[in-house]
This record gives sequence, C-alpha cells and structure tokens, in this order.
Amino acid sequence: MSSISAAPPTLAEEPTAPRVRHQAREAAALMAFSAATSLGVAVCFLLLAVLARQA
Repeated sequence: MSSISAAPPTLAEEPTAPRVRHQAREAAALMAFSAATSLGVAVCFLLLAVLARQA
C-alpha cells in the first residue's frame, strides 16, 4: 500500500511564504511601534526628572 496520493496537490496543501511587501509592511510597523514606545518611555523619564527637580 502506497502512502503517496495519486491526485495532484491542492492549493490548500501548498505552504506559501509571505510576500516581500508583507514582510516589509510588518517590519515597518514593528519599527514604528518600537520608535513610539521608546519615545513614550523617554517622555515619562523626562516628566519624572522635571517633577523631581520641582520637589
């Protein structure tokens, strides 16, 4: 008994790699999130420094 199917593979069975533009979009979104997070943390530290100086 053979374990290989005689039927041609369907589209659902073929794994496809993500397209380059999708990878670029994900990379750009990650860079934007990282920049926004870094900016937010820097602003928080700046506010803490200003509040500590006033106290």
